[in-house]
Amino acid sequence: MATFALVHGAWHGAWCWELLTPELIGRGHRVVAPDLPADQPSATLETYAEIVGTALGGVGGDDVILVGHSLGGSTIPLVAHHIPVRRLVYLCALIPEPGRSLTEQIKGGDLVNGTYLSGLSGLDSEGCRSWTDHGLARRAFYQDCPDRVAEASVSRLRRQAWTPYRERFPLKQFPAVAATSIICAGDQMVRPDWPRRVSHERLGANVLELPGGHSPFLSRPRMLADVLSRIAGGVALSDAGD
Repeated sequence: MATFALVHGAWHGAWCWELLTPELIGRGHRVVAPDLPADQPSATLETYAEIVGTALGGVGGDDVILVGHSLGGSTIPLVAHHIPVRRLVYLCALIPEPGRSLTEQIKGGDLVNGTYLSGLSGLDSEGCRSWTDHGLARRAFYQDCPDRVAEASVSRLRRQAWTPYRERFPLKQFPAVAATSIICAGDQMVRPDWPRRVSHERLGANVLELPGGHSPFLSRPRMLADVLSRIAGGVALSDAGD
């Protein structure tokens, strides 16, 4: 059995794990899925990491596996810097670079699909951005989800403070923890070629490629639970098919 700490990405909340959680529990695992203060400009990546650590009771261990989706990929190494964990899983993740901000990386042009960023508002008076084009949001996050799941998910997207994107990643080097990077071949938000490259360069991570889009916890929760459960069991994995 493992304890999975599921760390959501930008604009989302703990609700996004609601289909994956029972699948993991049904396989004998424990799940912790904190709700991060995404819409609070005062919250930094360290704030997010502290919340995850608190949800874990402040004490990690050999049974803890951190899963960071999208922006959550910049949170999980900070958690592992403070408490011991077994493994980090970067899921369709924005993998940070020590000393640089995500905004600086995005300006490089090959990290995210800029088409979808046009569906966002500008920064509001509190430094947050929201999805104003729900059609683009659906295609970016949920293009392969059932209609009812996609529609419900779009309706729950919230404002995202831009603080975690602007701040420079505070660690000088990544924690010495085993890592797996899960890439989705049809990801419409994070360009798959980017994590294929940086997962090896920055993390020394083994890379696993799944079919589908940016939110496999909603489109393929059973498949993702199988993959995570096998990672927890130390099973060597090759790319998974449909």
